[in-house]
Amino acid sequence: MLRSSPGQPDLTGLRVDAASGRLLGARQVESPNCDDRPPGLVPELIVVHGISLPPGEFGGPWIDALFTNSLPADAHPYFAGIAALRVSAHLLVRRDGAPVQYVPFTRRAWHAGQSRWRGRENCNDYSIGIELEGTDSGGYERAQYATLARTIAELCRAYATLTEQQVVGHSDVAPGRKSDPGIAFDWPLLRTLVRYDLEVAA
Repeated sequence: MLRSSPGQPDLTGLRVDAASGRLLGARQVESPNCDDRPPGLVPELIVVHGISLPPGEFGGPWIDALFTNSLPADAHPYFAGIAALRVSAHLLVRRDGAPVQYVPFTRRAWHAGQSRWRGRENCNDYSIGIELEGTDSGGYERAQYATLARTIAELCRAYATLTEQQVVGHSDVAPGRKSDPGIAFDWPLLRTLVRYDLEVAA
């Protein structure tokens, strides 16, 4: 399995604390771009995104900066058009599989924008947003699939309202407006790994 391949991240300490909404084992960077979920709403959907800043480039501080409202507009031509955005995600998975958390899972992150899933509007209200560092067509790393799968399995264990079937792409909730995580994303592989993680802990 991918879990034992050389270079894979150590996922043994990755756990979701349901009460605090924290992913234990993730680097924590607090984003101001969040608020409370509407009364009575809990996580019922996981939305997978893709992101790179600048587009097609990986590493660096720019995603942290975007989600904390500190992206310098003059650091790259692309940044001028997005520096004023107020956006976030619950989690980012870096190219090496390292997870970074910006918003507790118990709160509403501003990740999906105008969105709908199975007739329900405003997916931010009832979803968890997970960004993968990558591009639509360039593919994602084995380590990212491993971390994403383990995180999804842990979320399903922590929140009874989530199952492995409630995982979609940004393109699924905002068709025509968003295309991520893109054509290169391997959904069969992710679902296989999530089932494996759930069975191991059963």
